[in-house]
Amino acid sequence: MSFCPSPPDALFGNIIQQQRDRWERKRSRVARELVLSEQRYCQQLELVTTYFVEILKAKGTLRQDIRESIFSSIKAIHSVNQSLLVHLENGYFARGFEEFCTQLHHYNIFVDNIYDAQKVLWMQLKKNKAFRRFKKLQEGRPEFNNRKLEDLLQLPIERIDQYKRLLQEMTANTIPDNPEFQQLSRVVSAVDELHQRIQNNTRRHENHLQLCRVRKLLKGRKTKVLAAGRWYIREGWLNVVPSKGSGVKPRMFFLFSDILLQAKRCSYLHPTDSEKFVGQQAYPLEECVVKKIFGDNTGKGGLLSLTFPKAKLLLMSNSVEDFNDWYQSLSSAVRKLQSKSTVVLQREDLNQEPLGSAAEGRNLQSGNANRKRNVVSNEPGDLAQKPPIEWESSAPKRMKQSTAEQSSVSTSSCVLL
Repeated sequence: MSFCPSPPDALFGNIIQQQRDRWERKRSRVARELVLSEQRYCQQLELVTTYFVEILKAKGTLRQDIRESIFSSIKAIHSVNQSLLVHLENGYFARGFEEFCTQLHHYNIFVDNIYDAQKVLWMQLKKNKAFRRFKKLQEGRPEFNNRKLEDLLQLPIERIDQYKRLLQEMTANTIPDNPEFQQLSRVVSAVDELHQRIQNNTRRHENHLQLCRVRKLLKGRKTKVLAAGRWYIREGWLNVVPSKGSGVKPRMFFLFSDILLQAKRCSYLHPTDSEKFVGQQAYPLEECVVKKIFGDNTGKGGLLSLTFPKAKLLLMSNSVEDFNDWYQSLSSAVRKLQSKSTVVLQREDLNQEPLGSAAEGRNLQSGNANRKRNVVSNEPGDLAQKPPIEWESSAPKRMKQSTAEQSSVSTSSCVLL
């Protein structure tokens, strides 16, 4: 008996065909999941538009501006997705999603408004008894299956995440020479951009909540923690080592993207503010230098040196993990802030006029240096260069300076509270 192996070309062709068959099976599975999930999604959107948007409009329970604030563009989204569902049920996935992407501005409006919508809804449930009863009555209908309005308003956000996953999987299992491959690739890019927008909005909202929490922890309404572009990084207790004398002082530190805030706890005997803090100093990080004085892996922590143009801090931690985390967080914040300032200064250099003589050049450079600092400090959205934060408590008399001295102090010096 003789053995006759298959020709190499035939074997190679069989492998390619098997791979194509696997791709097609996976693509069919994803396509079926897209259709079924889209049907459920449209049904749930219809519940909101029918039993809430339309009926509230007819009854007049809520003013038009309040109703639009809560439901935003969800009615338009329902219309867009009904059209998409028709294409998906007929098997036109690429064509359907290309038309869908031309209407993504309705989703942009919705995702940008979602947190304001939650706030307005909460306020209406708290103050508007008629709306509260109406909401409870509608949610009790069997069609809602015990789902709350708050959950249904999250559906467009959740659906974008599903689109991203399913469309990426469908594109990955579409043969590159298929005419739909390029269409699906463009759709994936558009949906991914919207998904990134949702994540950015979520991060900004969470950061805002952190800033509000810190503001409530600090005693005094004039403590300006909220500022455009400021990001919360971390907080914790550190021991302040005095430059003279002995004895360390435990202090609470709040690290933001542009400042390091030092605070001390209010008296435990205070009837209302025993859990709050009093802001002491705010150190701008723009010109900060962070160094490790010592630190080991024996669990005894370490000592950090923070050098500012007008101040110096020695901070000690008794935990090596906490010490390393503070060092990494401070170094990263300072590095990002300084790199941002460098970019702004380089752009200013490009706009300078040609220099004249050497003496004029030195004078011009000196003037430009001052002007650059002013340009950076007035840059909108760049908090690192904003003036020092004002706090409720005033500085001691010995720290007060004349008007001329105050004008000469760099904006990067620490602020005594």
